[in-house]
Amino acid sequence: MKKFRKVLDGLTTSSPGGTIGSPSSGSAAGTPTSAPTPKEIDVQETLVSENFQLCKTVRHGFPYQPTALAFDPVQKILAVGSRTGGIRILGRPGVDCYCQHESGAAVLQLQFLINEGALVTACADDTLHLWNLRQRRPAVLHSLKFNRERITFCHLPFMSKWLYVGTERGNTHIVNIESFVLSGYVIMWNKAIELATKTHPGPVVHLSDSPKDEGKLLIGFESGTIVQWDLRGKKADFRIYYDEAIHSVSWHHEGKQFMCSHSDGSLSMWNLRNTTKPFQVTFPHGKIQKDGRKESCKPILKVEFKTSRNSEPFVIFSGGLSYDKAGRRPTLTIMHGKAITVLEMDHPIVEFMALCETPYNNEVQEPYAVVVLLEKDLIVVDLTQSNFPVFENPYPMDIHESPVTCTAYFADCPPDIIPILYSMGAKHKKTGYSHKEWPVAGGLWTLGSNTYPEIILTGHADGSIKFWDASAITLQMLYKLKTSKAFEKPKPAEGRAAEMVEEDPFAVQMVSWCPHSRIFCVVGISAHIILYRFSKYEANAQIVSLEVRLQCETEDMVTPSESENHPCFSEAGSRSPQAHHQHPASPGSATPEGNRDSVPCIKVKDRMVRVPPGYQAELVIQLLWADGEPPQQITSLDINSAYGLLALGNCNGLAVVDYLQKTILLCASTLDLYGAADPYQRLTRSPRRNRQSTSEFCMRGLSNFYSDSKKRIRTSYQSLTELSDNQQSVDMERSKSPTSDHVNGHCTSPTSQAKPRVPMGPEGPRLTRRGPGRPPFRKAQSAACMEVSLPVSHTEESRENSFSRSRSSSVCSIDRDTKEAVTTLQFGESYGRKGDAMPTPCLWVGTSLGVVLLIPMSIPTDQEERMDEPVTIGPSGTVLMLKGSVLRFSFLDCTGALIQSPHEVWRDPNAPEDPERPRRRKLVNFSPSSSQDNCGEGHLAVVCSEKQAKVVLMPSQSCLFVHNITESSFVLRADVVSLCSSVCLACFCANGHVMTLSLPSLRPLMDVNYLPLTDMRIARTFCFTNGGQALYLSSPTEIQRITYSQEMCDNLQEMLGELFTPIETPEAQNRGFLKGFFGGNSHNFDREELFGEASAGKASRSLAQHIPGQVGMEGMKVAASGVMGDLARARVALDERGQRLGELEDRTALMMTSAETFSKHAHELMLKCKDKKWYQL
Repeated sequence: MKKFRKVLDGLTTSSPGGTIGSPSSGSAAGTPTSAPTPKEIDVQETLVSENFQLCKTVRHGFPYQPTALAFDPVQKILAVGSRTGGIRILGRPGVDCYCQHESGAAVLQLQFLINEGALVTACADDTLHLWNLRQRRPAVLHSLKFNRERITFCHLPFMSKWLYVGTERGNTHIVNIESFVLSGYVIMWNKAIELATKTHPGPVVHLSDSPKDEGKLLIGFESGTIVQWDLRGKKADFRIYYDEAIHSVSWHHEGKQFMCSHSDGSLSMWNLRNTTKPFQVTFPHGKIQKDGRKESCKPILKVEFKTSRNSEPFVIFSGGLSYDKAGRRPTLTIMHGKAITVLEMDHPIVEFMALCETPYNNEVQEPYAVVVLLEKDLIVVDLTQSNFPVFENPYPMDIHESPVTCTAYFADCPPDIIPILYSMGAKHKKTGYSHKEWPVAGGLWTLGSNTYPEIILTGHADGSIKFWDASAITLQMLYKLKTSKAFEKPKPAEGRAAEMVEEDPFAVQMVSWCPHSRIFCVVGISAHIILYRFSKYEANAQIVSLEVRLQCETEDMVTPSESENHPCFSEAGSRSPQAHHQHPASPGSATPEGNRDSVPCIKVKDRMVRVPPGYQAELVIQLLWADGEPPQQITSLDINSAYGLLALGNCNGLAVVDYLQKTILLCASTLDLYGAADPYQRLTRSPRRNRQSTSEFCMRGLSNFYSDSKKRIRTSYQSLTELSDNQQSVDMERSKSPTSDHVNGHCTSPTSQAKPRVPMGPEGPRLTRRGPGRPPFRKAQSAACMEVSLPVSHTEESRENSFSRSRSSSVCSIDRDTKEAVTTLQFGESYGRKGDAMPTPCLWVGTSLGVVLLIPMSIPTDQEERMDEPVTIGPSGTVLMLKGSVLRFSFLDCTGALIQSPHEVWRDPNAPEDPERPRRRKLVNFSPSSSQDNCGEGHLAVVCSEKQAKVVLMPSQSCLFVHNITESSFVLRADVVSLCSSVCLACFCANGHVMTLSLPSLRPLMDVNYLPLTDMRIARTFCFTNGGQALYLSSPTEIQRITYSQEMCDNLQEMLGELFTPIETPEAQNRGFLKGFFGGNSHNFDREELFGEASAGKASRSLAQHIPGQVGMEGMKVAASGVMGDLARARVALDERGQRLGELEDRTALMMTSAETFSKHAHELMLKCKDKKWYQL
């Protein structure tokens, strides 16, 4: 608890290095304020460092780049391994756990210890790991690193503690799961094959024990050799040499037959009675050609042979299609009797597994489902129905259905918004799923006590937006909105226009949503904004379109006569609320023939359309082409439902739209917002010889999205989806720093580029399309893609424009050619001028040069006047300046409480009219003076930039506190969030640090180096929310949620699901006397006697290294009762050792007694025979 007092008597806190002032602002840091009222601010700060702790909570989505699959048939939980070393363990909805190998090596294979609450993973670094699943957060108990051989296949028999491990050299080793050490028993490849065989059989690709006899191990080698090894006799029972390479083997449950899949697309059936040749070879998809030969087929990568009591056996395999047709989709084939069903998949098959009723391999299997792991999806097929429908997946596996381009996170939403969104989305759900329950139903999860409504929004490359219910650390799809329905389908373009057409013209760049008023705004990559209203009723409506020519250029205003033709401030009365209206900023400019001018990038539907219930498009705002160049990307957006206004900005300037009257109130360049008080005192330039070249030089738009050889928009999406880190880093290095302008080949400004308040969309860093003699000049964009480049070959230009140079903190080196972008906007009740006594509606504007501008507005309060009377706007000038691009505004009252933005209470626009109760707008206004009876008038404005944060007192504009957040890096995302009944400023930096600062004193509360290397994806999708939570896109298919709240970290164990639940292992079926008598002696097989150290000896120490797991306190507690009961076994071993020591002591005493007796008898015999001659003996 900290209490501070600040007396505003003209002695304000000075800002380090921030001594630049402006004529219109007396509150720049370091400049004494002339506040006429020295008020005393008394704020009780309650947040301390102990309130913060950073940890991961849960990961949603499809595992990125999956490699392995496993299923526990008793616990009914599923595990998926990935190429990056991650493991996802899934059970019933709510049971979803993510684990990560520290090495990051790809997971090759997964093996459950069935019904034991443990999992064995084999990784690409030739290490085996044993995971304890009896705790909510699994941990590694043991690891075993192979030094001389590479692991290729593992097999763990049911209810066995001995793991068979096949290697690339063809050897088979045996690992004790309890101690995780190698047994001395080894099956060498040269012993497994005949001595006469001259070639190496290849790596081990299959291991399995015979269902008939556990003492028989079937070993499959890649070359086609199959050996059944007698573990007791240490010899081969039989050897099979087949011409085709083997990919997989599957037993019949009786143990008399097995099936193999081969590289030529064939399936071979073998009988143990005669192993000289297969008794059946089939090519399921191979047709006989006219010449009598069978057409060549693709390999069958895996086959499963499962029996059923009441029907024919199932043969399920992947691959095997013929090569005749190119581009055929991957398939899963199900052969049931004579019926063959081919299921086409949308993505390549990584792995599949049949789910069976019994865990015993010597019983009738009774398969009921097949889990198919695809490269980008997970599906489960119902085998109990003849048409093989799929189960409806309860997990959010389709986040990446279209590449994610932006995210937004809303905590503590109105409680009624989730049910109504779910009801709207349920009407559009797909049908045809299996009616049975989801078969992966293991684990236990209960709804926590401290849950509140949370919603996550994801914007996608195809223009769709998904609303997700994120309450209680789960994720469930609520509603999907397609923004492309507001536009006509783009027609194929020709010539230069075809080069500049977006492959995804509707891609979502950013979103703005007010859950209270249910107003929703979407910013698209084609420089368009769509305004949506929510309605429970369907309607016939025509979308209103407003066109904005936001191309006011400082460099074009060269003479007074010409500048008169550039009206930047528009009078509201002169704007007609027509559906289509163009607002030329430079009507006197002529464009060469053939260039596009004053047209939008995409066309809005100009007819009546029927819109379903849910979010319905009402207004589309589009920026226009100018002088043959596409419009610049929109970098900032804010909407206020109480004011009925929408503001947008880009690197050219600012526009304010009245969406109630459908008019444009303001269309101005950033420079015009200053008026005569420009803090940088830019000089007008001499007239240019070629006006078109000027527009080419300044208008940087969609054409910048493509490289010299091909379009870059798809590459940008791949950077969020498919590109490797190396590819991303090369793209980043080529694009240089996104917060520096490059004019005439040199760095001009450290912070001159646009920085959006919310994560930007998919435009990413790109190269400018250059003409002859055209200097490199990139469009304004987010700094979210900074600091991910790796060392690559640099050109002279890249060395000159290096990161360290372009990120200089000096603001004095700003070039006169620099364009200032609008990076953040915020509507709110504030004081437009220092002398104001009452707060009025204002628009706060932050620019890429660190300047904060304030625009007061006069809005009619009466509803009828609001629809008829114009809204007047008049910029008041600079408020303060900061280092770096301005990222975020927020407002506090003088008690330190957060001031919410005014909003309109939602009312259905299509609801039936009630004559007795006319519909009126109901506004909720959070005025800063409404709750400050004891503190006087005024409020605090919190401003955060890429480099520093400031707290300013309004209306005096006095800077109370300033804090330099970072010197070596820069802030990517900043938000003022509520936590523990207080507020703080949360920041995420490009160097991976997550920081929190107290408000209003800006004391550092937490600084954690969370992400050592950040990349474009994380930078663009990272967002904070209330309650101490945040999220980002950890991979192209997964959302990672984190918390920086100590309270949530403490309660996290209760919120997570239980992976292991005590279940009795099903008993094996009674085999009967005859089957037991003639079926072999499998039950007499003692693996401990055969593989133990007493009989097999110790393995070579150089072969593998045992690594103990680093288990936390909870893991240590659970390990005693979990997995194999390590502690209990240690105690038993200790008791046994003590018992053996006692027995040894008894034996030693007995030997000593015997020795004494022998000595005594020997002495007596010696005395007796001492005097006798030898012949007398």
